[in-house]
Amino acid sequence: MTITSRPAEPAAPRPRGGAVRSVRDSLVIAKRNLIRMSRIPEMIIFGVIQPVMFVVLFSYVFGGSIAVGGSTSPAAYREFLMAGIFAQTVTFATAGAGAGIADDMHKGLIDRFRSLPMARGAVLTGRTLADLVQTSLTLVVLAVVALLVGWRTHTSFGEVISGFALLLLLGYAFSWIGALIGLSVRTPEAATSGGLIWLFPLTFISNAFVPSDNMPPFLRHIAEWNPFSATVQASRELFGNLPEGYPVPDAWPMQHPVIASILWSVLIVVVFRTLAVRKYRSATA
Repeated sequence: MTITSRPAEPAAPRPRGGAVRSVRDSLVIAKRNLIRMSRIPEMIIFGVIQPVMFVVLFSYVFGGSIAVGGSTSPAAYREFLMAGIFAQTVTFATAGAGAGIADDMHKGLIDRFRSLPMARGAVLTGRTLADLVQTSLTLVVLAVVALLVGWRTHTSFGEVISGFALLLLLGYAFSWIGALIGLSVRTPEAATSGGLIWLFPLTFISNAFVPSDNMPPFLRHIAEWNPFSATVQASRELFGNLPEGYPVPDAWPMQHPVIASILWSVLIVVVFRTLAVRKYRSATA
């Protein structure tokens, strides 16, 4: 009588922690979206052309017609303007984020991702990270164009980088609003319209293109507490683009724009990421 022993089964691999898995899955999805963007260069080209047109048109059409800090100098307005154009560019990327997610929904790709053993929210996080990379490239091109038309900074390199970091943080926060819109509509066209229609009043009822002190009192209060205005004001301070004699409003976000910008952006990320992930779990193509 012989006794045979069964070979020992290899130990099952220990599952990675939730945070590590979420980061890994998010990076995989981000890579997928970046590859997709690189294969459709029109997305990047058209994303750059619009803000460049805004820079040129606002600089040469409105420069010299709008008083900033008591001066109507085109150079002063150009420096005042650029932080607003940068902020408008990063927030308008919201429409593209929403349209991309709506397109994936329309094709059934989101349903396939949900059937895989992936971290919840990794699809959305990867998408927003890829959009952040595209927005960063657009900002680099836009900054070069701004330098060509006469925009200059007057602070240290670290402060300039901090100003761009605040702009990208705002763009990342708004991309989560775009993600929620993309999951809530049926077609990419509807996501594009839904992503833009509310951005126009948000960006124009602000201090991006004209000083808020000339607005009617009701609109002035909205502009001063607008998260978009806080980031624009913070960027102007960090770039050294506030003209001499420019009256800083008494509203708390305008007196402490860097802190207000960070708080607004973090709040938007927390709220809309939570809503978007919840919508992702229940949305159907």
